[in-house]
Amino acid sequence: MAGQGTPATALLVKQKIAHSTHPYNVSPDTPNYGAEVAAALGVPPGQVFKSLVTEVDGTLTVAVVPVTGELDLKALATAAGGKRATMADRTVAERATGYVRGGISPLGQRKRLPTVVDSSAEKFPTIYVSAGRRGLQLQLAPTDLVRLTGATTAPIATR
Repeated sequence: MAGQGTPATALLVKQKIAHSTHPYNVSPDTPNYGAEVAAALGVPPGQVFKSLVTEVDGTLTVAVVPVTGELDLKALATAAGGKRATMADRTVAERATGYVRGGISPLGQRKRLPTVVDSSAEKFPTIYVSAGRRGLQLQLAPTDLVRLTGATTAPIATR
């Protein structure tokens, strides 16, 4: 279960967290990208999560939601203890996390950001998140993801 050389995999190895990496080949321009990634991995789409960088009352916040749903910005703002949430500018998101869009991992970011994981993650023994670059997913227990990111869990995705 050796890492594939990203800050996210390095963090998991350093913390001795059980995980595995899963390469896939899906064009970033593919419509319904998340569902295609799940299909390429051979797992239910609800088990694959995307990391979205947002701003809650001006504070950069990471939302981790299933690829099958959309982020409910109002629910995120509430979960993060704020009043208003918006999607962060792509350049700001990439600069803050150290990752490129389509490969933003909730783990190993340049600056640890407040994180909220959709509560649907808790119904799976493991979930898939970006490993920190396009074409590579990490599989790990949602409890490990929550612990390592200091995340809260809340229903922040629309189905």
